[in-house]
Amino acid sequence: MRKGQKLYSILRFKCPHCHEGPFFENNNPYAFSKLGEVRKECPACGRSNHREPGFYYGAMYVSYALAVANFVTMYVAVTVLFPQAATWVLVATVLGAQLLLGPLLYALSKIIWANLFYSYQGMARPQPDRAR
Repeated sequence: MRKGQKLYSILRFKCPHCHEGPFFENNNPYAFSKLGEVRKECPACGRSNHREPGFYYGAMYVSYALAVANFVTMYVAVTVLFPQAATWVLVATVLGAQLLLGPLLYALSKIIWANLFYSYQGMARPQPDRAR
């Protein structure tokens, strides 16, 4: 995996424009004080991470899809690996996985949403000085 690929930006929580700077205020998705706060602009390239007010509301659809995928994966894993497991074990496992992975899925949904709309452009080139 190398710079220029969207998966690089997603898995490393890097700026979707330059793949250099951090995308979130705190790159640890489990730091609850700044949970999911996206930087206004990238500290490395200076490009904005916000197209319009409410841009990241669309990430809810991605978050829903990730949560459903997690739910189905855990359900199938428990029913295949432990076919005689009681219902409460199945419910506890699925809900526990959702709770534990919730902050990670939330962060992933925002970075995936941003990568759907922003493309890799490399580092911004400095503008030539036009003052005379």
